[in-house]
Amino acid sequence: QVRLVESGGGSVQAGGSLRLSCVASGDSFSDYSMAWFRQTPGKEREGVAAIYSGSGKTYYDDSVKGRFTISQDSAKKTLYLQMNNLQPEDTAMYYCAADLTPVSALSSEWYTYWGQGTQVTVSA
Repeated sequence: QVRLVESGGGSVQAGGSLRLSCVASGDSFSDYSMAWFRQTPGKEREGVAAIYSGSGKTYYDDSVKGRFTISQDSAKKTLYLQMNNLQPEDTAMYYCAADLTPVSALSSEWYTYWGQGTQVTVSA
């Protein structure tokens, strides 16, 4: 069992930056692969970035490559998402997710544990 709590969302202007954090509690953090997803009303949840346990390999959706960076601090049991050059289309509720063995890094169906979300709003 893993409990996830996100923070760091807010409102910024286009071109600005935010850093999201996701603190995990419960089972061993280092055993879990972690990811960030986002969702806007009426749309499906989409994978933004993921990091696999063990290998540390990262995955990004094409829409955020070069702008977003996923990282983690195992000692703090915290997952981060550094978001730079934010654009209005990045506006969404952002969710942290975890699973032991996600088959597909950026597919929500493979993640068992979810946080409550943190809102990111980017104005033009």
